[in-house]
Amino acid sequence: MLCNTARSILMLAMVCLIGVGCAPQQRAVEAGPRIGDPAPRVGDEIMVAGRMFHTGAPVVLWFDPGGYDAYRVERRFVPLDQASWAESSSVLRSPNRYSTRRVGMSPEDQERTRHGNWTLDDVRTHVDQFVIHYDVCGVSRRCFRVLHDLRGLSVHFMLDIDGTIYQTLDVQERAWHAGTANDRSVGIEIANMGAYRDPDDRTLRQWYARDEEGTRITIPGSLGDGGVRTPGFVGRPSRPEPVSGEIHGTTLHQYDLTDEQYESLIKLTAALHLALPGIELDYPRESDGSQGTRELTQEEYDSFGGLIGHYHITRGKIDPGPAFDWDRVVEGARAIVSDRAREGARYVRGGR
Repeated sequence: MLCNTARSILMLAMVCLIGVGCAPQQRAVEAGPRIGDPAPRVGDEIMVAGRMFHTGAPVVLWFDPGGYDAYRVERRFVPLDQASWAESSSVLRSPNRYSTRRVGMSPEDQERTRHGNWTLDDVRTHVDQFVIHYDVCGVSRRCFRVLHDLRGLSVHFMLDIDGTIYQTLDVQERAWHAGTANDRSVGIEIANMGAYRDPDDRTLRQWYARDEEGTRITIPGSLGDGGVRTPGFVGRPSRPEPVSGEIHGTTLHQYDLTDEQYESLIKLTAALHLALPGIELDYPRESDGSQGTRELTQEEYDSFGGLIGHYHITRGKIDPGPAFDWDRVVEGARAIVSDRAREGARYVRGGR
């Protein structure tokens, strides 16, 4: 048995251990996240291989309230009793609207990633293009209905007229939006009614009107509010008159995107470049540095990584059209990346 003095010393040591050794641990637990606490989101995050990246723009993910989920089999915009695959199989060829990237992967990597077990490095290795589309639907809600419910297709991002970005799939997935480019690309459908040979085309007259402030987007009454997330939003093309230009040698006319769309697209482009550096901040150019408005040759396409239009990939496509301001997007994204680099340099010089 311990004598009283030894017992007292032992008790004192135990108290000291509890007081000195355990208190900091308790404080550390209290300072960090607690079990059962929800993990807050800012609302500007996109997802790449299960990891969140901030964009600085409003983003709605597929599992958010009001999001558009390309993983789901059932159709979104039909009565519930007609939504299942059993009911949809007469309309669609497959219950899937996406697949797994395969081209350029070894058999071992194909097996490793077949269940979606992609790492960020995997995506960085295989994805180096950002394909720009316009949706010819006018609003993102209608775009998702056409892609998902009617055509059995998908795209990673949709950009609505108010600048809201909808992500429908993790970037790791092979979305079905650009044919041969699907394996190496991220795709976005921008809400815009597209380009036409006739500047007075009836579609343009239906969707655009003049008021005392200039040109505004007029969503047809059959679409209600169009599902636009910003209450009472009035969309206005960044340039009030139709923009004319050539694609594949044909003169076309198109209304521009809204300023809100450009602002969000610039931020998304910068974020994608920082997450996936293979997506360079540039677009296909001719030998004199001017904007390319034709289909790339196979050699040009194979060697290009960056922002690319659907018309650069496929002769029969004309999106994102002559109004799309490539320089505005690329230069805006470059400025964000440069600002971030300067901030990082100041952070390092400050000794932090």
